[in-house]
Amino acid sequence: MKKRTLQALCAATVVGFMLTPLSAAVAEELRMSLKDQAQRSAQEDLPRNGLSESSVENRWGQPQSVTGPVGDPPIYQWHYQNFTVYFEGNRVIHSVLSQDR
Repeated sequence: MKKRTLQALCAATVVGFMLTPLSAAVAEELRMSLKDQAQRSAQEDLPRNGLSESSVENRWGQPQSVTGPVGDPPIYQWHYQNFTVYFEGNRVIHSVLSQDR
């Protein structure tokens, strides 16, 4: 009985090690330097948190596209050429540079 249990345990261990690389190969890793992103954000003229929709529109013009509302509270996205602005209701909650720059 002990021999069968040991064989089953060894077989399960071997199968586990064989399947591990397969699951790791499927994963995708995104490497992004936070320092570089922070420096770019500091250099860019992006809408700041708390600005109203009208203030953003007066300063940066009409967005290229608008997404939303999504969820509760409603979240909107205004897409510009170089960045995206996220609104909760009428106020900016986050601005993000586009990655394609």
